Amino acid sequence: MAKQHSFHIPVMGIGYTIDTPLNVAHLGMDSVISLVDDILIEKLRKMYSEKFEIPYKEITDKIEDFRAKRITSYLNLINTVVDQKFEELKKVASEKSNALMEYFSMLPNGSTLVNEFKTISSKGFNTQDIKDWLNQNLSKGDIDVNIMTKVDKDNYKGKEKLPIEYNDAHAALRGYANSDLSSSLVLSAGMNPRLYSYIENFDDFFPNENGYIKKKIVLKVSDYRSALIQGKFLAKKGIWISEYRIESGLNCGGHAFATEGFLIGPILEEFNKNKESMRQDIFEILTSALQSKDRTLPNSKLPIKISAQGGVGTAQEHEFLLDYYKVDSVGWGSPFLLVPEATSVDKETLTKLADAKEKDLYLSKISPLGVSFNNLRGNTKDKEKLNFIDKNRPGSSCPKKYVALNKEFSENGLCTSSRQYQHLKIKALDNQNLSKDDYNNQYDKIVEKSCICVGLGTSTLIAKGLDTKREGKGVSVCPGPNMAYFSKQLSLKEMIQHIYGRANVITDQNRPNIFIKELNIYIDYLKNQFEETQNSMNKKQEQYLNKFANNLDDGISYYNNLFKSLKDKFNDSKSNILSELDNSKKRLQTLKVRIDKL
Repeated sequence: MAKQHSFHIPVMGIGYTIDTPLNVAHLGMDSVISLVDDILIEKLRKMYSEKFEIPYKEITDKIEDFRAKRITSYLNLINTVVDQKFEELKKVASEKSNALMEYFSMLPNGSTLVNEFKTISSKGFNTQDIKDWLNQNLSKGDIDVNIMTKVDKDNYKGKEKLPIEYNDAHAALRGYANSDLSSSLVLSAGMNPRLYSYIENFDDFFPNENGYIKKKIVLKVSDYRSALIQGKFLAKKGIWISEYRIESGLNCGGHAFATEGFLIGPILEEFNKNKESMRQDIFEILTSALQSKDRTLPNSKLPIKISAQGGVGTAQEHEFLLDYYKVDSVGWGSPFLLVPEATSVDKETLTKLADAKEKDLYLSKISPLGVSFNNLRGNTKDKEKLNFIDKNRPGSSCPKKYVALNKEFSENGLCTSSRQYQHLKIKALDNQNLSKDDYNNQYDKIVEKSCICVGLGTSTLIAKGLDTKREGKGVSVCPGPNMAYFSKQLSLKEMIQHIYGRANVITDQNRPNIFIKELNIYIDYLKNQFEETQNSMNKKQEQYLNKFANNLDDGISYYNNLFKSLKDKFNDSKSNILSELDNSKKRLQTLKVRIDKL
């Protein structure tokens, strides 16, 4: 059944979208649950079991394979409740069912469903006919899940290291695979060959003869080359990637994986031009692999979808991505943090997000994963971190250990934001006989790491009124730069109306175009990289910076040609966009001169 909406709600943090499907799936909207935190998942399963009067038996950490079992049980609960809400929606007693009217009122402009419903309901209202039509035409949103592939910590039973399949990401995958869901697994944060190979163990990821795949793979990528490599890798195992989800490298929320200066416009152009040849090449690899494994071959070629996300903020931008680049769906992330009907955000954090300006949103180095991380100044988790530093007790107690991946001091792994790791690191630093400035610089790099695997879930617990004794009260939040232009709490309907251009909730007239914003973020990133390395730059770093700058230069040329050629698109802002492109080019040229002088 065709999708009714042209947007999806991506995964946000660990807890912010952990129950979003309960709020939006029955209305036909897709959303994504993070599978990082099984402790949080179990707490919510208990809460929702009580709320919806579903039998609950605790899955303790003493039970074998508890992580996978917690995830399976939670996802099955979510699926059951969404199905109930969806069926309730379709049980119309009259033509003017409020719930049904609300469903139709949120559909995109030009939706054929609205007119079809008006037609069938006007022909002498027949309840059974309408129910039959609703069953045939209404679709619920997908309950998708996300796994950060590299967050795959080894686990132990006592001192005994457990087999690989008990690693965190492997167990999460198994938890999803064993669930009742028919949806998609979103793989993010890069390639993990061991995890990818593990997918082969579960039949639901393989196509049947009609091409149906119960559990599809969505690959989150930031460039075409990476997508092609990973697509072929999985195809050799008989696994089809149903959707390539292109995310801006820097103009996004959460962890930011900077490309080598490749901008989202040219990347989408490359995907659009090569989509069919990519599908053909990968499908040939897939069929060969399925044959070698004696697996069922689909009767026809499998489709692929292309979606995009990162920094989209207006209906005009939304429509442009759909129409020009032919994407199948557009992700709207950070703005939904201001929609309590959709996401789980505590009141204090919601207020901070609504009040946030450009200066309050920045690319930080607080993530223990060593990856750039979008951050909100003044969040309570960072305040908690600074308080510990002031007390000369830097670091977190590390109650959950999901990113205890550093093995510098322990084979079992430590999180770089943990008190134990930072104590050992500072102790080693004390023995290096560094100058005061060098010592302080190294010390600051050690203690700046924050316990985000706890902080990104705590807001949900506070919002639900659940116990935070284990986690503490500190909240981490990771909105993208686009958050600066949304400045008030919104209802779900207001947000949907904004997406489809039936309302405008942005009051800041100076919001830059999505492509211009990303471009300038990339130039700022290049400038920072240059300034950090200029005094100790080697040949490899110089080559990287030059390549980065040249790719940005190519991106500017691409956008210049694009906007000059567009007709009936961005007419009200085209001249300003071209002017900003010119200014950005001048900024880049100045920076390139500085790089060349080294």
